[in-house]
Amino acid sequence: MNTHPRLIFRFGAILLATLAVAGCGSGSDPAPTDSAQSAIQTQALSQNRQDRSQRLDFDIRTLSNRADLISDGDALVEVQVPRNVPMNKVKLTLNGANVGAAFVADAHARTLRGVLTNLRIGENLFVAESNGNGEGRPRSSLKITNHVRGGPVLLGSQTMPWICATPAPVAESGNTPASNASGLTTAAVDAQCNIATEYKLFYRTTTAGCSSALPDPSPPAPAPTNNCFKPYTVGSAPADLAMTTTSTGLTVPYIVRVERGTMNRGIYDIAVLFDPTQANPWTPLAPQPQWNGKVVYSFGASTGQPRLQFRTEQNWADDAALSRGFMVVDNSLTDSLYNSNRVLVSETLMMMKEHIVDAYGEIQYTMGNGCSGGSIQQNTAASIFPGLLDGIQPSCNYPDSITTGMEVTDCVLLVNFYAGPDWTGLMTGLTQAQINAKKTAINGHLDQSACQGWNNTFGFNNKPGNYVPTLVINQTTGAMAPFGAPRNNCRLPAALVYDPVTNPNGTRCGDSDLATAVWGSTDNANAPGSLRALQTGDNVGIQYGLKALLAGAITPEEFVTLNEKIGGTDADSNLVPERSTADLPALAIAYRAGIVSSGKNLGKLPIIDSRGYDEGAITGAYGIHLIWRSFSERARIDAANHGNHGNQVMWRYGTGLLPATPQQFAAVTLQSFLTMDTWLSNLLASAPKATLNAVRTQQQVIAAKPASVFDLCYLSGDPNFSTPVTDMALCDADPRLASHASPRQVAGGSLAENVLKCQLKPLDTADYVPVTFTAAQLARLQATFPDGVCDWSKPGVGQQEAISPLTFAAGPGGEPLPPAPTSGERRDGHGHGH
Repeated sequence: MNTHPRLIFRFGAILLATLAVAGCGSGSDPAPTDSAQSAIQTQALSQNRQDRSQRLDFDIRTLSNRADLISDGDALVEVQVPRNVPMNKVKLTLNGANVGAAFVADAHARTLRGVLTNLRIGENLFVAESNGNGEGRPRSSLKITNHVRGGPVLLGSQTMPWICATPAPVAESGNTPASNASGLTTAAVDAQCNIATEYKLFYRTTTAGCSSALPDPSPPAPAPTNNCFKPYTVGSAPADLAMTTTSTGLTVPYIVRVERGTMNRGIYDIAVLFDPTQANPWTPLAPQPQWNGKVVYSFGASTGQPRLQFRTEQNWADDAALSRGFMVVDNSLTDSLYNSNRVLVSETLMMMKEHIVDAYGEIQYTMGNGCSGGSIQQNTAASIFPGLLDGIQPSCNYPDSITTGMEVTDCVLLVNFYAGPDWTGLMTGLTQAQINAKKTAINGHLDQSACQGWNNTFGFNNKPGNYVPTLVINQTTGAMAPFGAPRNNCRLPAALVYDPVTNPNGTRCGDSDLATAVWGSTDNANAPGSLRALQTGDNVGIQYGLKALLAGAITPEEFVTLNEKIGGTDADSNLVPERSTADLPALAIAYRAGIVSSGKNLGKLPIIDSRGYDEGAITGAYGIHLIWRSFSERARIDAANHGNHGNQVMWRYGTGLLPATPQQFAAVTLQSFLTMDTWLSNLLASAPKATLNAVRTQQQVIAAKPASVFDLCYLSGDPNFSTPVTDMALCDADPRLASHASPRQVAGGSLAENVLKCQLKPLDTADYVPVTFTAAQLARLQATFPDGVCDWSKPGVGQQEAISPLTFAAGPGGEPLPPAPTSGERRDGHGHGH
């Protein structure tokens, strides 16, 4: 494979383009009505407000986020007025200034709602009190902590440098970094890359055969021709303007407003049906009715850690969602290609949701979608900050990136070992087919090419400095060679980047270096006097090829040599003879923060996992999106929930990585979206959330699951996906649906694959029966594993239950978020609150 990792795996964009296959006409596919679920939800919320209205003090709540996590200077607030206070006798102040005019009264619910604006950075005091006469009048206050629009909120610091995007891209010049096109017409106004927000209108054409490409690409890309979405001018009446019917049964002109701006240093899009003829502006207290209150959040694929601001890789023109009244949202910092700091992803998602509520109105639910790195973003957001996402639709699924990285590194070590003299010497006299069978047995994959795929795509993701990748250039023999020009993962000029000799304090560009605010730093042994981020990579005690040995697929000498010579990587991701060793404090952080995706947290929301085929670089697209990953996620959910994975379903198909035809799209992608809508709508009625980001239980999620939602597959002989199969034995027997394994599972690890560093036990010859070693081989094994081998019956070193969400505002390592602030009350006539 000669494909550069920067240019591949834009699966989120592919997925959204596939979504648009739904048709270039009116977007009037039959849509489920929300009226029944909405009525039940309204009844439940009304009961909650009725209970609150019986209080004798004011109850103040921020509706867009916790009061201590507010950002961008505004917050939608609700005040529940006590029953002993007339609605016209309420005084509302913010930092001492009267803000009552911003609030709207609901006499029936006895509430006041309004958007507080111009919050100062840091603490603000909002007070609600009766302005009647006499002692003992009710008075409550709520402390609201505001953070800047550019962040951070959960993190204590932001990675630098950060190169702001510009209206048109600017090429790198000398030591001046390049900048990307922002999709906006003005430049950043500050170092946090804040750019003025812009709004554009588009309409859906009725023209058949229109293009589903991004309607508004950034320069220098040419303007699209025959696009399904065309620019709309207010007051015009295009002859090809489509109509659409939303999920609430409202039929409207298919006009979409796209808001583009910056949040947390990323560039976002918010697209939603819009009526430009409305005299009154859209406000969070009076949203336009064609929005059904539901959000589809699209997460981008791949993985990377550039130090540049990007426009999102996603396509906002999601016809399946927009036509039904859903809001479509993305942000470049929730695209894995542009941000592999998973805590930063969750922080950005949280800030985006708050902005939507403050600007558009309350959200009924937020569902995610995305393939590959987009699946990682969904799973880790659900694990790092449960409740941000109400349901997820991972495709090309990985539970998280940190344990995926273990397989990547193992594969890098293996392909380099196979290409080296120790292995090739042992293979003398064997056919290439026999050699590849041994590699396959050690790797655990369908064939030898999956490890080659990992090496060639992401094998250099942890490189902190400039490098030339060494790629597998022959999939049959595994021959390797350097390929291409020098590069770095920061996408910065070479002179600005770390080099242990010439620039030890330059910008480090490895995966963990982007998240130093999470991991913390330590002395860099490769460049004394400089620092590096803590890391979790470790292969001490791993017996590569153990099950292959016991199965007779490799010989004792091959097993001993493999483990003796495979080596590891150092803190700069260089291949070294010694095994890799993790920084112990980082292990606990990874588990506590939910960066290793928690089966307990993944059990708290609906998951529809659509799994295509990519089992090897020879027969698949890239050879790295392996079926066993979906079952690994299930194994984690089972382990944390007494064997119950009822909140997760898998839909498998073997035709390719993603649905590629209209029939496949309808059966998988569209059906997943519609099914998730039904599931989440059921939850709105049966288990309404008390707050925007509250967490449900697995029992609640399973109870709301539609009866039609279950595991299924489409066999390889059914390319039109016409016959869903529910007999898992038939599915598993299909060669293109079969699940394989990983190098660590072959080494004895579990399917959950969530042990970053194993605990050790003494090497015991009884573990190898019936295999026997010579005395010399056994001595070499003892020298290879002087402290013992992995004891997979025990938890990993530092492995513990996630206690997320954590805040890292006080520094790396994180600490659990305290209980959300609530309003304090006091009854006196002195105007003092507490």
